[in-house]
Amino acid sequence: KYPEEVEKYAAQIPDKISREEISRREDFRDVFTITIDPKDAKDFDDALSLRQLSSREWEVGVHIADVTHYVKPGDPVDREAAKRATSIYLVDRTIPMLPERLSNELCSLRPQEEKLCFSVIFTLNDKAEVKGSRIARTVIKSDSRLTYEDAQAVIETGKGDFSAEILRLNQLAIQLRERRFAAGAINFERYEVKFNLDEKGKPLGVYFKESKEANHLIEEFMLLANKTVAESIGRVPKGKKASTFVYRIHDIPDPEKLETLNNFILRFGHKIKPEGSKIEVAKSINALLDKVQGRPEENLVETIAIRTMSKAIYSTKNVGHYGLAFDYYTHFTSPIRRYPDMLVHRLLEHYLAGGKSVNHAELEEECKHSSKMEQVASNAERDSIKYKQVEFMSDKIGKVYDGVISGITEWGVYVEINENKCEGMIPIREMDDDFYELDEKNYRLVGRRKKREYRLGQPVSIQVARANLDRKQLDFTFA
Repeated sequence: KYPEEVEKYAAQIPDKISREEISRREDFRDVFTITIDPKDAKDFDDALSLRQLSSREWEVGVHIADVTHYVKPGDPVDREAAKRATSIYLVDRTIPMLPERLSNELCSLRPQEEKLCFSVIFTLNDKAEVKGSRIARTVIKSDSRLTYEDAQAVIETGKGDFSAEILRLNQLAIQLRERRFAAGAINFERYEVKFNLDEKGKPLGVYFKESKEANHLIEEFMLLANKTVAESIGRVPKGKKASTFVYRIHDIPDPEKLETLNNFILRFGHKIKPEGSKIEVAKSINALLDKVQGRPEENLVETIAIRTMSKAIYSTKNVGHYGLAFDYYTHFTSPIRRYPDMLVHRLLEHYLAGGKSVNHAELEEECKHSSKMEQVASNAERDSIKYKQVEFMSDKIGKVYDGVISGITEWGVYVEINENKCEGMIPIREMDDDFYELDEKNYRLVGRRKKREYRLGQPVSIQVARANLDRKQLDFTFA
């Protein structure tokens, strides 16, 4: 819940866009524009526009909700948003960073409504090479709100509303993506665990959401916009000092961790290049991720590979983004759900108007707080999924499933069930056919007498023994 003064303040923000505000902006209302979002989304913070400039040149506009037009530094909504720093997406509800009046109404880029945006507009040739870009305050009117499923159907069949435009955007995105991987970006494609809930929020089923071309289409243009914004402030001639800015940085992985990853995957017959140039290491990680697709150890190797990476954080000190292979990167495209994006919008406006460099220490504090709150949100989201998984399994006690060993500790063996990705533990004290010892270096438990071993990644059958909702814990036994 929001403090009352925040709700009150949000309620009185006018929703009419004045003619003079429109006259100050670049007008995209008559240009083809769409949003593509998850089917359950209400906060549409990005739209794409497309127009053909010549036989081989296209203009693509990445239009982002102009949140900071409505939310001013230090106002009640801003103070609350700064504190929250991010929206939290739990399985059964969203805890928004901004009150709904802003996130789902004023700022949401709903179809057939005039909306204010902060935009990055690109000129691309048919190879998706950027020939020019500009950053502008705009007014748009979205022609249609598509779900990822709608857009995906158009991409797969070539038919449907706006098929020519969607297919063109997809062609451009595919080339942007290929170029990014060629430069050494790492392709962590994780599926998301989703639940079908009844009206009381009880999970009826588990399904997995994978990223398809429609997701990649949006993702590539968002990455391009974020990168372009970061370059516009951060990239300065040699000898000049860049103005203080908020970057999204991702450091290179620790060589020791890469060595550990390499030793771990050897047992599955895989290897990576733990040393060498950034591109060589990245390409070897991509080759590994490609190779494990569809194999029993896929999930495990991906998880360990992700843990090998550094954590991406917000910082005023730019070190580039290793995972994306960008020298400059920031978060500009989601101001409805991330506070750093609001900061970036304000800084960008300030610097484009010729403003002086802002106070470095204050901004670094905001970065640290945002990074911390992102972690808090991510843990809450993980716990929420865990809770729903335990709830989902609670009426399946005694049932037998196939799974794979996903963790080995001195207190037990963790197993992830193949069909629904629910994870539970077999406590070591209940493995009473032998005395098991942890061989940490080789990720395995070994029986002292019979030498029976349980290894990370090993396929096993389990029976569901207990489901403890309060502790978000499932207990299994070997079947």
